[in-house]
Amino acid sequence: MHGVEGFMYPNEVELQWSILIVLYPFITGLVAGAFILASLERVFRVEAVKPTYRLALLTAFGFMLVAPLPLQLHLGHPERSYEMFTTPHKTSAMAMFGFVYMWYLAVVLFLEIWLDYRKDIVQLAQSATGLKRWIYRVLTLGSNNISDKALAIDERAGYIITVVGIPSAFLLHGYVGFIFGSVKANPWWSTPLMPIVFLFSAMVSGIALVMLMYMAASKMRKQSIDMRCLDTIARYLFYTFVIDFSLEMLDLIHRIYESGESFQSLDFMVHTRLFFSQVLLQIIAGTCVPLALLAANQVYRFSEATRRLMYGAAGGLTLIGIFAMRWNVVIGGQLFSKSFLGYTTYKMEFATREGLLPAVFLMILPFVIIWGLITLLPPWSATHARVVGGPHGGVS
Repeated sequence: MHGVEGFMYPNEVELQWSILIVLYPFITGLVAGAFILASLERVFRVEAVKPTYRLALLTAFGFMLVAPLPLQLHLGHPERSYEMFTTPHKTSAMAMFGFVYMWYLAVVLFLEIWLDYRKDIVQLAQSATGLKRWIYRVLTLGSNNISDKALAIDERAGYIITVVGIPSAFLLHGYVGFIFGSVKANPWWSTPLMPIVFLFSAMVSGIALVMLMYMAASKMRKQSIDMRCLDTIARYLFYTFVIDFSLEMLDLIHRIYESGESFQSLDFMVHTRLFFSQVLLQIIAGTCVPLALLAANQVYRFSEATRRLMYGAAGGLTLIGIFAMRWNVVIGGQLFSKSFLGYTTYKMEFATREGLLPAVFLMILPFVIIWGLITLLPPWSATHARVVGGPHGGVS
């Protein structure tokens, strides 16, 4: 058979998880990472990243709305997916995703955005005209009190939700790594470090995405970029990336030292079928180069124009590297036989249900949603005057 080497059973030739399952952990990782960046300002009081706080929340919300769609397209009968809510299966990690998803979307993200924007929504409901006025009136949920006392209550509630949302973000993406790490029959996936690696790579990708979106939004609005904000985001991106890379290297060193029966097969995969996606894209272009760019800015003070260029390149390459990492885990873990005696290839089709065209559409859709959210609820609104100082702070 074309593309098959050695001995493989027929059920091992066809890959069950395609590009859509690559997108699934990638998109959920962007959600978790963007929310973690937002929590830096809300919970940890990193005031320098405040210009990206609302943008990070809207980014997380937009991608969260799209997160389950790759799974829905992958299912043979997606219309039956509601049954996971009516007949929960506590022993299935995938089935429990529905509850994690609804908790994070409806309770954490929606409530935090609504509480943070409530003052703006009430004011816009009074000043807007036409259809927008009715939309804003619906978004007020009948709450029109924007007194200082009411806003202070909103801040306390929002602070608590954000604190609860941090472990929820860890759970959201950590469980994705848990799904792969718990597949004992696959040595590429079966490692206790998999949930942790997925979690830190999610934080890296989300921070990089918000940084790039902030730079792009500032350019499109013809507004100057807050370099203090950009430098701080890049610094946190560098710190998180170092931890993520260290964990991946720890996992690699452990595999090399252990040298189990699957090691030769995995080593062959890295040097052949996954050489481009793992060695060139993930490790060199997607990890070493952005780390070098970010590290250079920690030891030398470049000009603002040079820093913006370096941050943009580092952010773009980081996203490519994290996507390559997801690809190597999902696709690479299915390219060898369970007996380690054969190898196959993955041919991605174009316009099928699980082909390239739906994947491109699913990656564009969150940005369309975010554009709509930004149009309706501008993250740089001049009316933004949120209470600061923690749950017991004053009004600013």
